[in-house]
Amino acid sequence: MRLIAVPVLLVVLLAGCADRAGPIVDAVPAQAADPVALIGNWLVIGADEEEGTVLRLAGPSQVSDLSLWRSCGQLGGGWRADGAGMFLADVPSPTLCARNTVPSPSWLDRVTAYRLDGADRELLDAGGAVVARLVPATEPIPVNPKLYLPDAAKPPVVTDEDRQGLRPGAPLPAGLTPATAETLVGRWVADAGVHQQVEPHVELNADSTWSGSDGCNPSRGRWIAGSGGTLLATIRPSTNIGCDNHPAGGWLFDARLAAIDGDQLVFFDAAAEELGRLHRG
Repeated sequence: MRLIAVPVLLVVLLAGCADRAGPIVDAVPAQAADPVALIGNWLVIGADEEEGTVLRLAGPSQVSDLSLWRSCGQLGGGWRADGAGMFLADVPSPTLCARNTVPSPSWLDRVTAYRLDGADRELLDAGGAVVARLVPATEPIPVNPKLYLPDAAKPPVVTDEDRQGLRPGAPLPAGLTPATAETLVGRWVADAGVHQQVEPHVELNADSTWSGSDGCNPSRGRWIAGSGGTLLATIRPSTNIGCDNHPAGGWLFDARLAAIDGDQLVFFDAAAEELGRLHRG
């Protein structure tokens, strides 16, 4: 999910999203795989989801790239995956259905990897156990036209932008110490600017969540780390108050690799080009 500007007003996350995963460990990728193969509409088998639940995974070219369709409504969020088999999803808020709050799917918080199995896809936890099986959805998702645009439920089309955004990442440059889940946990800060209200930072928590600030606007999301310094993170909608905005949260979201250099955390993109550095706070 990409950063969405909402002038002045804070996006309030409902209490139903508090059911998160336990302490984070290094993700255990299933195998070398193509994340583009995850794009589509998928029937969710298992994970205690009701029959007919569809997980729609769209590529980076679409603003709303993850949606979970249940009989009473839709939940939106974001997802990231890489060619090493790592997978990360984030559904930040519940939905309202028939005056009842439907909780976010906590099973998605347990998923750290994926595996291709013929026409199906398997979502796995850090121990390699199957959390849910995804089967191609052949029937259209029923959509209430008063609530959703018809295109919101159509099978996503893979674009060149999607292929570029999900392309295999380069290895970490030689001579650097790959970051691990253990070394990433903590608060990482940037030098404050003149027009910043708070210290720009990101704080990676052991429960796989993170929070931060660009100096004026709060940001948050989820993250996982894998072997060789691989890193995936989501970012949720935020405000867009003007200041000397620092891209700390954007570095984390765009990063595919991370390294530790003394007391500094170095972010790299998929081409192993340096995005920026933060230091321990």
